[in-house]
Amino acid sequence: MPVAATAAPARQGLAPRALYQDVADRLRQQIFDRELEPGSWIDEQKLAAAYGISRTPLREALKVLAVEGLVTMKVRRGAYVTEMSRDDVAQVYHLLALLESDAAGEVARRATDAQLAELRALHERLEKQIRNRDAFFAANEQFHMKLLEAAGNRWRRQIVADLRKVMKLNRHHSLFKQGRIGRSLQEHRELMAALESRDARAAARLMRLHFDNGLEATAAD
Repeated sequence: MPVAATAAPARQGLAPRALYQDVADRLRQQIFDRELEPGSWIDEQKLAAAYGISRTPLREALKVLAVEGLVTMKVRRGAYVTEMSRDDVAQVYHLLALLESDAAGEVARRATDAQLAELRALHERLEKQIRNRDAFFAANEQFHMKLLEAAGNRWRRQIVADLRKVMKLNRHHSLFKQGRIGRSLQEHRELMAALESRDARAAARLMRLHFDNGLEATAAD
């Protein structure tokens, strides 16, 4: 279905949404859905025709996704969906472990009872999705992003959101491994207990262990 050729109406008090932003959203989702595989060349002419738009907003959208790390621009060769090497995956896990373990400690120290209740509700949703990998994956990301929101620091939250977008390119995601969902859920249980007991040191340590175990699982091919 073509992307609308005009920007969506603005909500009151907000500027109109540019066409290239809608194009970026659609293209990003195609990448996440593996309709455009990591390492594949992006055929601008074909996509523009499929979307019913000119190549100008498509190229602007590609610039957005390049900044996010989802697209790689190659001189005289065009745009490609970024492909994650094992070193790339290890580096992203390292950064996520640092940022999110720090956030977990902050939440244990300063989150309100209401914020902890929200995290508990998300954790319980996670418990119910153990047999559905896609639903578990989505609930897991919601939990982590809600924890970052409760921790405060909007810059940390933005960096993690961008890193998590890139991680969706990883063909070897830890939750794809046999038995990893069950182990991940147990790690979440222990983390949730540390948060609710206001044990900042344990919360930070358990979050770091959660990422270390995830990275180990990606290497276990």
